[in-house]
Amino acid sequence: MVILTKKIGVLAIQGAFREHRKCLDKLGVETREVRSKEDLKGIQGLIIPGGESTAIGKQLEMDGFGEQIREMAQQGMPIFGTCAGMILLSKKIDQSNQYSLALMDTLVKRNAFGRQVASFEADIPVKALGGENFRAVFIRAPYVLEAGEDVDILAQYDDKIVFVQQGQFLASAFHPELTDDLRVHEYFVKMVD
Repeated sequence: MVILTKKIGVLAIQGAFREHRKCLDKLGVETREVRSKEDLKGIQGLIIPGGESTAIGKQLEMDGFGEQIREMAQQGMPIFGTCAGMILLSKKIDQSNQYSLALMDTLVKRNAFGRQVASFEADIPVKALGGENFRAVFIRAPYVLEAGEDVDILAQYDDKIVFVQQGQFLASAFHPELTDDLRVHEYFVKMVD
């Protein structure tokens, strides 16, 4: 008897992709590093990690790589973006015309909490976790300035929207992969299942 398992790809252009893979490994999820269109074959979900959104966007623009991701998303593949991934999932980016996948009805502000030296951690209540607190790590983080009516706001920090879901798309301004708390990754894995 063959047991089918879901495989989640982690975009491995830059950023904390290894940390995301470690979190998924701890949850017993099969993963694959995604660096090209070919690496997308056979995955049922995708994580877009933090990093430099303009650099990742340029890579996605080449060879129809981003277009392939967009097509898979339109066919129902769940995608989770963290930090730069939140920016790349957004339809609009404040004061920027950089490339994005434009899958979520959001307007995001880049580096909204300040430069790298202004990085911080905070306990925030997360709706998707039953309102329980999650220790969120913010590094040059964006936040959502505007969310469409189909966008579910899962968490805020200081009245700023930092965690959202729209259908099979999930985006956080913070880095859950930099903590030992696996609940956010577990939430995404359940979305893929």
